[in-house]
Amino acid sequence: MAIPKNREIYGATIKMFGSEPEPPFEASERQIKDWGREWGCDNDVGQIRMVLMHRPGNEFNIIDPTKRIEEIGSFGDLQAGWYWQSEEIPPLAEMQAQHDALVATLKAEGAEVVYLEAVKENQFKSVYTRDTSFAIKGGAIVSRMAPRMRQGEEQTVARTLANLGMPILRTITGNGMIEGGSFAWLNSRTAVVGRGIRVNDEAIEQTAEVLKRQGVDLMVVDLPAYSIHIDGWMLMVDVDLCLLDPRGLPYSFLEDLRAMGIRTIEISPEDDSWIVNGLAVRPGRVIMPGGASNRTADDLDKHGVEIVTIDYDKVQLNGGGIHCSTCPLIRDSV
Repeated sequence: MAIPKNREIYGATIKMFGSEPEPPFEASERQIKDWGREWGCDNDVGQIRMVLMHRPGNEFNIIDPTKRIEEIGSFGDLQAGWYWQSEEIPPLAEMQAQHDALVATLKAEGAEVVYLEAVKENQFKSVYTRDTSFAIKGGAIVSRMAPRMRQGEEQTVARTLANLGMPILRTITGNGMIEGGSFAWLNSRTAVVGRGIRVNDEAIEQTAEVLKRQGVDLMVVDLPAYSIHIDGWMLMVDVDLCLLDPRGLPYSFLEDLRAMGIRTIEISPEDDSWIVNGLAVRPGRVIMPGGASNRTADDLDKHGVEIVTIDYDKVQLNGGGIHCSTCPLIRDSV
């Protein structure tokens, strides 16, 4: 830009209407003024206000029950790059009915449900919206998916978030791989990521860099063997209360939770492990699938946790549960 001849007036104008870095991007007043509302989350238990979902649809047509792979005891096509994770392939209508029930439950709990736009053909894992992005304060981080069958979902979620008006604070690039199911908030200043087969150090570094600028520490927990996501092992259900399956978490992490003042409830061996893959809709109120033992239900009740139970076993056959199927975009701070 050319500088006007009258440099004195130009300089005075720049000073008078100069740069204003404060308040920061994610501050409430800047969000509302510049982006129309306060976007993002800084916890996993505050009242959920907006959640991104995808109703199972025609993308499931690629699943062919004649293509069985005995080595995995299920179905798939190595050339096409898809696989199904269970012995049973349920009717699409049954999965849709259970997904619809989850949507209705969320709306009854005060959430606005928004949907992915124009899901690509054959990408039937798109129902698990948790993985392609995750919300932090002021906006979202778009993941970079690890398995071939999910690569390309990032474009769908980026377009959807942009059209909603939600800021995208980072898109994971380079060789980074991370999926939202392995990211969780412990409190407003501490998040945790599960490092493993779907999450590598390069993506962790990129995520931590964004969080650091907001004063948030990112803890790293190593997941066992071929464990995919940390949300198969832990779920924050209240401000200082975590439901967990200790079989998939290192003892050092349990010690860290205690040091932070976070109480824990360990699920019973009798429990269906899917109960950890639930969703807190506000502090102390959680949507969960059936399958909790009396002991675990009693422990939750003693800690003041209310449970809303829905059937979700048909959607779970595809490898993800209630938590996987929901990506909160806005929560109240707690």
